[in-house]
Amino acid sequence: MSKFIRALPLILVASAAMAQDADQATNSAANLNIPANVQLLGKVDPHLRKATAIVNGAIITGTDVDQRLALIILANGGQVPDAERDRLRLQVLRNLIDERLQIQEAKTHDITIERSEIDRSYNQVAQRFKQTPEGLGAYLRNAGSSDRSIKGQIEGELAWSRLLRRQVEPFVNVSGGEVQSVLDRLQATKGAKEYRVSELYLSATPETAAAVSDNARKIIEAVRGGGSFQAYARQFSEASTASVGGDLGWVRAGQLPEALAQSLETMQNGQIAGPIAIPGGFSILVLQDSRQVLTTDPRDAVLNLRQISLKFDAKTSEAEATARASALAKATQAMGGCGKAQEVATQLGAELVDNDQVKIRDLPAPLQETLLKMSVGESTPPFGSMTEGVRVLVMCGRDEAQTANGPSFDQIMSQMEEDRVNQRAQRYLRDLRRDAIVEYR
Repeated sequence: MSKFIRALPLILVASAAMAQDADQATNSAANLNIPANVQLLGKVDPHLRKATAIVNGAIITGTDVDQRLALIILANGGQVPDAERDRLRLQVLRNLIDERLQIQEAKTHDITIERSEIDRSYNQVAQRFKQTPEGLGAYLRNAGSSDRSIKGQIEGELAWSRLLRRQVEPFVNVSGGEVQSVLDRLQATKGAKEYRVSELYLSATPETAAAVSDNARKIIEAVRGGGSFQAYARQFSEASTASVGGDLGWVRAGQLPEALAQSLETMQNGQIAGPIAIPGGFSILVLQDSRQVLTTDPRDAVLNLRQISLKFDAKTSEAEATARASALAKATQAMGGCGKAQEVATQLGAELVDNDQVKIRDLPAPLQETLLKMSVGESTPPFGSMTEGVRVLVMCGRDEAQTANGPSFDQIMSQMEEDRVNQRAQRYLRDLRRDAIVEYR
């Protein structure tokens, strides 16, 4: 549903846009003529409000909220503190309201998502979980959610995507001159460092800055505790990249606001940083990877690998597991290449899996360093654990990275068009929220 080309440098306009938003927010507040000393004539506690709402006549029940919340908790491995659940519940309600608005707006333009389309997408989700549709439904019910909740989210995403293709995309234009300007800049910066970055952006005013910053710190703590950054970005981020888990693609430090650039240049791959104050709010960054612009990187080499895996049952002692891992290491180091991999796997009672077209950079960092130093026919040391089993990778083939030519004219144009569509989509949804009649219960 997203056409993001993640391998391309992202053409960012975030800095200017956020600064503009901040100016507009300041001017809007001034135009409201609100006195400095505000006294509330009544008591409103949002935490006492039941998590239900009626959106232009469409009902969101407490069950809807609970089941969608369960999906988020499931994505984070179930490790979500109770205090965090309360905050997530409020965010889930806001997301469900947006979802209803998107579906309603699509229907006003005669866009209806057929049940068969929703089922097809749901079946694809089940396949990714290596489950049958029925099995996934049972799994979700066990976790306190349901297939209906996922299907509701699928319907909202399909409806919104189709609406944008009809009402927004035809009116987005990128000139050839703009694309050529990007290509020229890429050539001019050949060899400069660029980063694969994910961002979670939270807007804030001077009055809400402390609370928003505190929320950002809680998100960081949850991610460091094992939570999914992509899941949090999808639910909380107010940037256009929320739908792809906050993925900004490949960017250079100079394309980002100064505060983000400074943080990025000191980060290590896999590190999370924030909350970082920027015009209009706060950002949380995750550095996924780094490379040099239009420069060949050894980690782009493509490998043909054979994986030999040993699994341990619950009765296996640590001493037995260590002995079997040692036997695996000794056998693979002595087998002299991939030709005897099946024989060795059979002898050790191990499983053999072929992995073709694997880029070194797509593997975990410790394995990258090992594989960069290996030749065809050599094996890695065993790696793994008692619970996940022990594995060895045997290198059967290696195609070195080719000269980096960079993105094509059409790829850059597509990326720029997608970025502009996302910006307009944000404004579109903001207008729908403004005009909606939402009754909370």
